[in-house]
Amino acid sequence: MNKYIILFLKGLGIGVANIIPGVSGGTIALITGIFEEIINSIKLFDLTALYLLRKGRLRSFAGHTNLYFLATVFGGAACGIFALSFVLGSLFEKYPKFIWSFFLGLIAASAFFVAKKILKWDLGTLFSMITGTATAFVIINFLDPASENSSYIYLFICGIVATCSMILPGLSGSFVLILMGNYELVMIHSVKNLDFHVLIPVIAGAVSGLIAFSHFLSWVFRKYHDLTIAVLSGFILGSVSLLWPWKTEVIETFSTGKEKVVGYNWYIPSSFSTEEFLSVLFIISGILVIWLLENKMDHKGVSSIK
Repeated sequence: MNKYIILFLKGLGIGVANIIPGVSGGTIALITGIFEEIINSIKLFDLTALYLLRKGRLRSFAGHTNLYFLATVFGGAACGIFALSFVLGSLFEKYPKFIWSFFLGLIAASAFFVAKKILKWDLGTLFSMITGTATAFVIINFLDPASENSSYIYLFICGIVATCSMILPGLSGSFVLILMGNYELVMIHSVKNLDFHVLIPVIAGAVSGLIAFSHFLSWVFRKYHDLTIAVLSGFILGSVSLLWPWKTEVIETFSTGKEKVVGYNWYIPSSFSTEEFLSVLFIISGILVIWLLENKMDHKGVSSIK
């Protein structure tokens, strides 16, 4: 029972991450040591799983797909999204700088502890980390949004890319949809109006992309473990700039009147006021939280739960 409580709490963290602007749930999954098992479990939804389901062999289906693990993690994620979205939304409105500072500390420390999972450092792993960092930084800071495209093929691709981004540490799925030009079409118009002409190809792309990408990531982890960890820790490090607390928002207003943050203008504070001092303390607090959690997990072996 304790195992599933811990898994539920980890899922809760993944759900919370998904409602934080610019933070990927995959980052939390990687930090808490369940990223690889999530990927390996998702890839088990194959023809064998379909056969077992069609035959009504539900127990065998659950065992084959590691269903209890996935249900616990994703159940926790759903609770995190729905239960805490209002709390975090209120905190972001009232104390945005402090919240950004805290998460900056969390993610910066996470990049360090994820990198510690690399078994052997060499030029290849160092280059992989630099490449991952540069890629995430360029995607977040320099790519301009494309124009809207409602073709079925492009919507299918949007579903693939957005879902893969959601599970890939360091990248935000909604942010990728903005870059692809279809955030308003997919996340606003189609959801609000239940436009299945848009939703069906996006969902089809999301499901197929998730299953295919899980096979790819599982193979990469198995074949090139250190290089993969290096790239993913680089993604996390490259996304840290998005959490910098001293910034002003660049807001785009869509035709529906809904506003969405599409970028930021960063700055360094010219004076060190009480607010700035507290922001630094929140950064340190975020680092300490990850340090304490990581050391506690290592001590108790929680991160090795399967």
